[in-house]
Amino acid sequence: MSAVPGNYYDATAPARPAAQSLHGRVDTAVCIVGAGFAGLATALGLIERGQRDVVLLEAERVAFGASGRNGGFVFGGYSLDNADLLAQLGPARARDAYALTRGAVDLIRKRIARHAIDCDAVEGGALLANWFDDESILDRQQRLMADHFGVQWQRLDKAALAAHVRSDRYSGGLLEPDAFHFHPLKYALGVAAAITAGGGRVHEQSPVRAIERSGAGFIVRTQRGEVRARELVIAGGGYLSGLVPPLERAMLPIATYVMVTEPLGARRDEYIPSRAAIYDTRFAFDYYRMLPDTRLLWGGRIAVRDRRPGDIARFLKEDLLRVYPALADLRVDFAWSGLMSYARHKMPQIGRLAAGHARGAWHAISFGGHGVAPTTVAGEVVAAAIAERQPVPDYFAPYGLSRTWGPLGLAAAQASYSWAEARDWWRARSG
Repeated sequence: MSAVPGNYYDATAPARPAAQSLHGRVDTAVCIVGAGFAGLATALGLIERGQRDVVLLEAERVAFGASGRNGGFVFGGYSLDNADLLAQLGPARARDAYALTRGAVDLIRKRIARHAIDCDAVEGGALLANWFDDESILDRQQRLMADHFGVQWQRLDKAALAAHVRSDRYSGGLLEPDAFHFHPLKYALGVAAAITAGGGRVHEQSPVRAIERSGAGFIVRTQRGEVRARELVIAGGGYLSGLVPPLERAMLPIATYVMVTEPLGARRDEYIPSRAAIYDTRFAFDYYRMLPDTRLLWGGRIAVRDRRPGDIARFLKEDLLRVYPALADLRVDFAWSGLMSYARHKMPQIGRLAAGHARGAWHAISFGGHGVAPTTVAGEVVAAAIAERQPVPDYFAPYGLSRTWGPLGLAAAQASYSWAEARDWWRARSG
């Protein structure tokens, strides 16, 4: 088994224009650090509100990090489980917080149409497949979403599930019909193009070396230039390092893994006839979807370190065969890892820094493994705060910059994940 270093999205994205790094001094109203989904959504949100004087700085290329490497699922919710969101915020605020992500899904669709972004968007919903032989899991989830979040997920018994997945591994499922999936890198590049067309500036290969307060604004220094801005937004995610200690202390860079197989061709309908994106009911779940060229994208597991493509291909292929054992001959063509940023509370951290050399800067970080819609939420919240002086919704206030304790936090996260894997295994084995 071999896998190409790099990822499928890079290999299938359109040719990019040459990177325009920052040289010299630029004065702007808003400077955004990080051109992942959160930074891109903030910039486009500002432009759509009439604030076109925006500069976006990226250390690598647009969507270099988690935004250009993820599974491509576009659906509601946060990394924090919805039941926990309800317990922590109460019914009204939890429903409002969740509704923001549903609105983000709709906004992403509108932006794809408005800016003619060719990103292989596939409408088919998201399917939660039940790994366990316990129907109460789906009953509880369906009631929770209907009663507290106003969302109707379609119940599928084992027979109905065969229209979506043909595997003896699952006992049933829930279909979230409003979800879709797409090529995340193509989408990010389309948003970057829309920002440029709207008057914003995107500077790639411009890593930020220092941030300073200057009067009522900021000086953001790169290797070859500087930006002077009234407002600063930091959206660096898991690749933010050595720049803003309060943010880095509050998030854990966690690796996740994805592979893409050779095309299945006509065989695809034998195993996955659905257009849905699929994940399962374990804590340590698999997620996968069929790509337009009939390749199978498969992701899962988390760890505190990157792995080599060959190792990733091997262990994710093992996971695939637990669900589809007849695909043992399927070749893996691409395998990669990427860093997500997680907070201890598993919610996005959105707000303003109260102290330090970046005091007063906005931040939008820690989206975990469920980031496409929440990053758009963050972009809208921050853009509205800057351009319209709208307050950040109070239900983000409990999810502040809690310290993660560096290596100790990473070790604890890995131990928690391993414990959850063991618990999932025992539960499945016990029937």
